[in-house]
Amino acid sequence: MIRVDIAALADDIPRLAEAHVVCVGDVMLDRFVYGEVTRVSPEAPIPVCRIRNETAMLGGAGNVVRNLVALGARVDFVTMTGDDEVGEEIALLLRTLEGVSPAIAVEPGRLTTSKTRYVAGGQQLLRADREVSTPVAGDTLLRLAEAVKASLAGAGALIVSDYGKGVVTDALMRDVVGAAAAAGVPVIVDPKTRDFRRYEGAALVTPNLRELAEAAGAELATEDAIVEASRKMIRDSGIGALIVTRGPQGMSL
Repeated sequence: MIRVDIAALADDIPRLAEAHVVCVGDVMLDRFVYGEVTRVSPEAPIPVCRIRNETAMLGGAGNVVRNLVALGARVDFVTMTGDDEVGEEIALLLRTLEGVSPAIAVEPGRLTTSKTRYVAGGQQLLRADREVSTPVAGDTLLRLAEAVKASLAGAGALIVSDYGKGVVTDALMRDVVGAAAAAGVPVIVDPKTRDFRRYEGAALVTPNLRELAEAAGAELATEDAIVEASRKMIRDSGIGALIVTRGPQGMSL
């Protein structure tokens, strides 16, 4: 077992304010519609929600960026939207987020991912998603890769936030991992695909336990099974290390 000096880690937290991080991945808009339910619809056996207010925030890779700047890091964020109202709202949120330099490739005709949650009495009634997951077009892919490469100088890390919405493709990974290696920048990946070979060359991949089990094609019910599957994934996929997030059980490195 690796023993960690928690005090030493805590002492390093202020250094996060000195960090320059490049993040590339799938941005989306998380919208929350809050209201109250006092009756059932006469049209169908469903609750009627009287809307009181709405909020919207960056989701997906955008949430990763929000967390990074909350820790004090400076972030170059490379992502893609469609040419629709949701994409414009995301661009506005990114422009007003202090500490972020966004590079947004806009793909004409594409639907920008959004997730709308209807909440009443502390309970989520419904989630409605607008999304496509087809890979980005070739010219958009080129713009994304070039934006990442242009941001790597002086960066401490490249974070790839893969939500399976088309930004992170095999071709993009090959381009940005190669460029990061040449620049001496470690690559950290939050995965989505079951085939971790897409992330070959990454220094660290951070699946949750369910994602690791799906990638391994096995039920991982014991500590030994998690360790064995992780080591096999590292060998087979050409990645440096895994951190498996395990909810209330913490993490396994």
